[in-house]
Amino acid sequence: MIKTILAAGIAAIGLSAAYAQNEAPLTVIHAGQLLAVPGEEPASQQSILVRNGRIESVQAGYVTPDGAEIIDLSDQFVLPGLIDSHVHLQGELSPSGRLDTVTLSSADNALDAARHARTTLMAGFTSAQEVGGQLEASIALRNAIRDGDVIGPRLRVSGPAVTPTGGHGDINGYSTEVMDLLSSRAACNGPADCRRAVRELVRAGVDVIKITATGGVLSNTAAGVEQQFFDDELEAIVEAARMMGRRVTAHAHGESGIDSFLEAGGASIEHGTYLDRDSIRLFRRNGAYLVPTVLAGVTVSEIAETADWMTPPIRAKSRMVGPQMLAMARRAHEGGVMIAFGTDSGVSRHGLNAREFQLLVEAGMTEMEAIVTATVNAADHIEMADDIGTIEAGKFADIIAVDGNPLEDISELMDVDFVMQGGRVHKNQ
Repeated sequence: MIKTILAAGIAAIGLSAAYAQNEAPLTVIHAGQLLAVPGEEPASQQSILVRNGRIESVQAGYVTPDGAEIIDLSDQFVLPGLIDSHVHLQGELSPSGRLDTVTLSSADNALDAARHARTTLMAGFTSAQEVGGQLEASIALRNAIRDGDVIGPRLRVSGPAVTPTGGHGDINGYSTEVMDLLSSRAACNGPADCRRAVRELVRAGVDVIKITATGGVLSNTAAGVEQQFFDDELEAIVEAARMMGRRVTAHAHGESGIDSFLEAGGASIEHGTYLDRDSIRLFRRNGAYLVPTVLAGVTVSEIAETADWMTPPIRAKSRMVGPQMLAMARRAHEGGVMIAFGTDSGVSRHGLNAREFQLLVEAGMTEMEAIVTATVNAADHIEMADDIGTIEAGKFADIIAVDGNPLEDISELMDVDFVMQGGRVHKNQ
């Protein structure tokens, strides 16, 4: 008898939960033009039904179910929330950058990151991957956005880059005493130590491993932009990450670092400035993504002409590397490399992420191809294709709208008028 009563009670609870779910508020978006799946043709006069933060269905015509909230975007172009695969939310390139390194705390970094995250979301980027940042601040921001405590793009984070000691991701350009205190815990030497660095980051809860396979432009050291890890170190990093369920993406400018990392089985390259025909063959053989960050190159080359606060090594590398990145994106696109959208924002100003679209079009992409990089491709690249990247039943209701047609004028994406993330409207102008 008691078992029967318990079973009935449990069944009633289950029915109540199901009823509550079915009775959750319904929102219907009336889209004048809808690019539900970038790469396919847009459709006119469509309805997007949203419940519990996800897309319930997409229907032709303007449906008005009883009791539903209607959002009228009938005179706008609607598309999936955009994805930036390479951001640094904890700061922006500025004259105070070197001083900030030794004066700002992780709490300062987290608060700055929260402010920049909001700016990024309002620009139409509903998801992002932060590849490089102070570890605790990155983890805290990701979790706060996930829990609804902070407004910002849905985040995946890497924490600090795994780097050779003295490499692009390590502290450099200060006195020895300061560098001894601030050397990155993710700096490593030799295969065993590099495995240790990967494992510590996984233990801390990062989503992806980011490494600096070559020198970088904004590190204050005259060490060039070619390979800085040994091949056995690269292999150890990729294998250690794989064994712990993580992919590895690599900051890499020089061809030697690009090719060595891809030979080691790396999943993707950030920047890729000097990739060549052999690099393109490796990208295609491995099915690896390139995140070209053309905007970062344009930004540093522009700033280098007037910024007297840049140190001599940084200025020289900015002038050398920055102007190469547009041609790199063109070579990669013509060579059939899979490209995922990423800006390196934090080098450029946060909120201007969509300028990258214009640069990709300048590099030879069609407007549709450029949008695919920031939706379908980026969702696949950051391992979230089941949840984001298209407007289809079951996915998060990450939806944006603009006044004009970005397939005719890609600069329309510089002025996003409507932003919904996970069914919650954050902007509706």
